[in-house]
Order: sequence, then structure tokens, then C-alpha cells
Amino acid sequence: MDLRTSVSLLLLLLLGVCNAQHGLDNVQDSGSPDFLLEGDVFVPRTRNAMKCLGIPYSCLWPKSADGTVQIPYVLDSAYVLLYKTVDNTDRTNFASAMNDMQSKTCIRFIPRATQTAYLSIEANFGCSSLMGYIGDKQVVSLQRYGCVSHGIIQHELLHALGFYHEHTRSDRDKYVKINWANIEDGYDVNFQLQNTNNLNVTYDYSSVMHYARTAFGKNGLETIIPTKNPSAVIGQRNGISDLDVLKVNKLYNCKK
Repeated sequence: MDLRTSVSLLLLLLLGVCNAQHGLDNVQDSGSPDFLLEGDVFVPRTRNAMKCLGIPYSCLWPKSADGTVQIPYVLDSAYVLLYKTVDNTDRTNFASAMNDMQSKTCIRFIPRATQTAYLSIEANFGCSSLMGYIGDKQVVSLQRYGCVSHGIIQHELLHALGFYHEHTRSDRDKYVKINWANIEDGYDVNFQLQNTNNLNVTYDYSSVMHYARTAFGKNGLETIIPTKNPSAVIGQRNGISDLDVLKVNKLYNCKK
């Protein structure tokens, strides 16, 4: 690998880490046919996807006769081939993230055959996902450098299952304080409350769907402060929490 290639890889890596730290890619180009809500919830302007956003949990993946929720997916070949060499690290991370969710819920990720509705997991720029079940091909974008890790994969898959960010749930003001003055200009939309059904599950500081304390903060200033437990760690991307699992099982009426 020559010096130019090494420098290019380093720049891509830095870009990916930056996006992952921010709660993922939040580029909103007015000339683009699409936009991102809450930083990584992908909303096509050209399709009626807002129905899944306006009514919480209105777009659920259908349940099979055996009680499981089967979600077909296609994995981008870019996760395997890199500079004409085989690299299985990405595929191992996907398998680990999916298997972890499957072992604790009734969700089953299955390779797509001919299904019309499926997840197309693509190595695009940034980390983003459509919200809930669309009924057609729906893209989950996971950039190779910065997004293909256990917790971030699960974060985007939970969006695809229909979950919002924890810090935007309807009762969040009882548990966290949003420092609006510390938020980067133009990014306050990522902290707007949503009219969520919280499934009678308490607020979860440890949720993989929670933003970190300094998410979208000016010069690293704190934007989210836990109030019930000031020392709580928020914004972890190690993997789904116990309450994340509980919410999936409640939403999809799993027998787990």
C-alpha cells in the first residue's frame, strides 16, 4: 500500500469516527432529494415515509406464523472486498450484532431471497436508517470506517424496527436536561421531542439509542445532562441494553 492510499484510508477513518461520535451523519443538503431527521433517521422526500414518523410504532415488520419477525436483508459486497483482498471483519461484526439481537428477541434477520420488503445494508457515507417498516427496499447506511461496529449496527437496526432515539421520547424532560445554548447552530432539530409510546418502560440512560452528553455540542460542550442520575453514562455504543431488549419484545409481542 503506497503513501497516498494510506493517507486516503486515514482520512476516511477520521470522517467515520467523527460521524459515529456525533450520533452519526447529519448532513442535510437542501439540494438533496432526501434528508435526515434526528441526525441519522433517513427520510426520503420523494416517498411517503412520514407516516412511520407521525404515528409512533405504526410501521412494524409483519410477524410470521411461528411468532418470529423475519427481516430479510442484503449485505453490500463492499463489506467483503477491499482493494481486491478478502476482509471478513465487517461481516463478523454484522453477524455478531444480529445474532445478539436474535438471541434476546423474536427478531430474525434472514438473507433475502425474493422478498419485496427487505433491508439493503450499504457501505454509503455516514450511518443512517429509514424508520420502521416501509414495505419495499429500505437502505441502512453503515460506512465502513466508523459505523460498522456492534453497537452502531444495532442502533441503526433498531431504527429500522421502528424505534426513535431515547433522548427524544415524550417524557425525556423528567430525566435529562437539554442545554439548547450549547447545541451547534442548525442542529437543534436532533433534540426535538417525539410523540412516542414508551411501552410502559422507564427511561433508559444505558440505551444504545441514547445520544452522548456532548452530541452536536459546540466545541465539545455538553448538550444532554442526566438529572435523575447525574453520574449516569449515556451514549454507549457497546450494544443493546436490557431495556432496549424489553422494548423490542413488548413492541413486537415476543414470547421471549
